[in-house]
Amino acid sequence: MYFAPMLSIKSLNLVQFRNYVQQRFDFTHRIVGIVGSNGTGKTNILDALYYLSFTKSYFNRPDAQNVHHAFQGMRIDGHYTLNNNDIAITCILRENLKKEFYFDELVYSKLSQHIGKIPCVMIAPDDVQIITGTSEERRKLMDSLLSQLYPDYLQHLINYNKVLVQRNSYLKQSAENGSFDSIIIEAFNDQLLKFGTIIFNYRKELLDQLLPEILSLYKYLAGKLEDIHIEYQSTLRNGDYAFQLKESFQKDIVLSRTTVGIHKDDLLITIQGQSFKQEASQGQRKSLLFAIRLAEWIFIKKITNLSPILLLDDIFEKLDENRMIQLLDWVNQHTDSQVFITDTHKERVEALLSRHVVNFQVIQL
Repeated sequence: MYFAPMLSIKSLNLVQFRNYVQQRFDFTHRIVGIVGSNGTGKTNILDALYYLSFTKSYFNRPDAQNVHHAFQGMRIDGHYTLNNNDIAITCILRENLKKEFYFDELVYSKLSQHIGKIPCVMIAPDDVQIITGTSEERRKLMDSLLSQLYPDYLQHLINYNKVLVQRNSYLKQSAENGSFDSIIIEAFNDQLLKFGTIIFNYRKELLDQLLPEILSLYKYLAGKLEDIHIEYQSTLRNGDYAFQLKESFQKDIVLSRTTVGIHKDDLLITIQGQSFKQEASQGQRKSLLFAIRLAEWIFIKKITNLSPILLLDDIFEKLDENRMIQLLDWVNQHTDSQVFITDTHKERVEALLSRHVVNFQVIQL
């Protein structure tokens, strides 16, 4: 048996969570395969592990929707080894939908205090939206990673979004009234400038390191680089942010929303000079997705010295064998974390793992 020396989960207890009324799972190996037919709850196990890292579902469902349909309230318990210490992490959703989160029996006053304590990276089919979806999906990618690493980043982001909502509301109300108070607008602009500049600097520093790693991993997984380019786009790269806010004010009035700022940031991804999401094949999209998530894993370990738990949900579906082999080879050779893999085919998982992994465990649902 082998565990990552710094972080691993030994057991998971689910009470009234999704399709589980009450169930315990024990994890005895570094690599854990979870197999079963569709609808048996494979993804729910990974989402429970994600819950214990991020205090919420990976799938952005309201907490109430994660409660077993026949009950009220739920509970998730995880028993971890962290820095050679045994700790318990518990999430409780009460019948009144009040959520409580405990780290070794100490309750958090704010859920955000837990983010980053148990680093985790998840790869799931819906992640393709990072590549094919709107710019919001790519901002979530940056924000999720930075929030795990830097608690102050999350607070700056919360503050920025709060000011943004207030400014947009004021623009709309003032447009209806036909009058604007320049002092109020300047106060909003000062706050956006303060928090937005900090967030931009975090994102730029992150992407300066992350983007080359993504391209290197893509080349490894796909077998070639294929002339892919990723560029960080932000209005803050185009000059003085305070000046931009003033220059865009008339446009903001017409549209009743703030048109410049870090809430418009994006990643422009191209292949041979063309839009990646329009030109790339399904295999190329999956390779890039894996490269993005594995680059996250590398960066988190580099900053925290903890190997994030890696959750791989249904990754083998519609994936050619060569990419499967390259992915598993990389995970086995370059990670020392606990890895969870779900699949519908037990034989496929056992065959792939036995070829690339020495010690593994398979849980049949």
